[in-house]
Amino acid sequence: EFILVGFSTFPHLQVMFFLLFLLMYLFTLLGNLLIMATVWSERSLHTPMYLFLCTLSTSEILYTLAITPRLLADLLSTRHTITWAACASQMFFSFTFGFTHSFLLTVMGYDRYVAICHPLRYNVLMSPRGCACLVAWSWVGGSVMGLVVTTAVFHLTFCGPNEIHHFACHVPPLLKLACGTDVPVVAKGVGLVCIMALLGCCLLILLSYAFIVAAILRIPSAEGRHKAFSTCASHLTVVIVHYGFASVIYLKPKGPQSLEGDTLMGITYTVLTPFLSPIIFSLRNKELKTAMTKTFLNKLY
Repeated sequence: EFILVGFSTFPHLQVMFFLLFLLMYLFTLLGNLLIMATVWSERSLHTPMYLFLCTLSTSEILYTLAITPRLLADLLSTRHTITWAACASQMFFSFTFGFTHSFLLTVMGYDRYVAICHPLRYNVLMSPRGCACLVAWSWVGGSVMGLVVTTAVFHLTFCGPNEIHHFACHVPPLLKLACGTDVPVVAKGVGLVCIMALLGCCLLILLSYAFIVAAILRIPSAEGRHKAFSTCASHLTVVIVHYGFASVIYLKPKGPQSLEGDTLMGITYTVLTPFLSPIIFSLRNKELKTAMTKTFLNKLY
């Protein structure tokens, strides 16, 4: 078994952290479930863009489910042990749902590109079968990433101390507990695979938006340009938040750092990013905001 050190280095702040993370977790669940229920009940939202948004909300709920309940339990517990199998499972599911999220954001970028740059071919290129294939490949890609990373890390031999200086089974702190000549090779291999996958998705999204911006600038009226860009605003904001925090984690320089700093930085992509995502989609997407008001607030009234 391993011991998750987590926030035990902040003994006086654990109750405050628990309440804060619990509220953020509940809001994340509620926000994503609200988006899914709105899309499901409003027929005008039965389009590829909102199908992808629903799938994105599902992956976000499952991602937080893999990490946050364990984090909340450890904040109230004095015993922070986790079995080898539970640790491997947590790593697999967090990487699977995390990378599925990245792949779905890329698919959503492609959807916006087709809608704005090839509107006449949109129904052909984004047919129900085509959308189902894109969603399925996103989940397959995420599962492959989770399997590759988890197999590579847990194939190593762990020796010496069993304390993971993190609140979850994260790769870098786990590699510090491994011994053997193949540890540096695994560390470089896993890092390279993760960075290549994230950069690949990021570059495809940037390429989509380069074509989108070029197409929008060719629209003669200011109102038309504003309307075209407003359909992309929420997705673009979420992409910036998602990849901004991911780049801080994966592309930060390797130097002497405090373990507490690493733990706090880990919160940005495990709790903060999923918390912000439904807020951004709800507030920045006018069509979704109107549908939410119509579906829930009016019924409640």
